[in-house]
Amino acid sequence: MKTFNAILAKDLEKDGRPSGAADRRALPVAGDDRDAKAQVIRLVDQLGFDPVDAGSLAESWRFERAKPAYCIPLDARQLVQALAAARRDVDLPFGSWRP
Repeated sequence: MKTFNAILAKDLEKDGRPSGAADRRALPVAGDDRDAKAQVIRLVDQLGFDPVDAGSLAESWRFERAKPAYCIPLDARQLVQALAAARRDVDLPFGSWRP
């Protein structure tokens, strides 16, 4: 499973919001085990984030460092778009995910 590498540790503490909040941040969840992924999706929701199924572990490169979904606060719609926009051979400028 892979999910919490797409958020800075300090943001885990401050960005969680109740379900349905207009400013709720989304987090990608990637994994190969369907049942384990369902458990992580529930955990992400309980922690105050909208989980977005990001596919298999083979697809999890889409939210690694220097990709459009890496550690950038996005809502679920924006996160889906960022994951789709990721290109293996294109990196964001170094540090662009830092405030």
